[in-house]
Amino acid sequence: MNKFLNRFKFPIAGLVTIVKKDRNLILHLVFAVIVIFVSLILKLNQNEWLWIILAIFSVLITEIINTSIEYVVDMYTDKYNILAKHAKDTAALAVLLSSIMAAIIGIMIFLPKLIEVF
Repeated sequence: MNKFLNRFKFPIAGLVTIVKKDRNLILHLVFAVIVIFVSLILKLNQNEWLWIILAIFSVLITEIINTSIEYVVDMYTDKYNILAKHAKDTAALAVLLSSIMAAIIGIMIFLPKLIEVF
């Protein structure tokens, strides 16, 4: 059992690090909590929950990958380097695209339900 629990040591350390160091992840987590709260109020069906969970995890995962890329680039060089800039910019683009996808999913699920309520 101890060997099994040891497998979670590094992911938990990564979680602690990113929560302490990355304000963007905190912002994404706040939005995720709000979306989950609204989803509970609107009583989403199983399919809708699946899409919401996919959207939330997509944004969180891309933000974590983006932060990891930033750490590696910063470790490699502290001087301006066009390739380092490209790496950081494209990683940030991945977060932007997953956030846009999440927003579209949210609008498609929540808007009709909110129109019904109001």
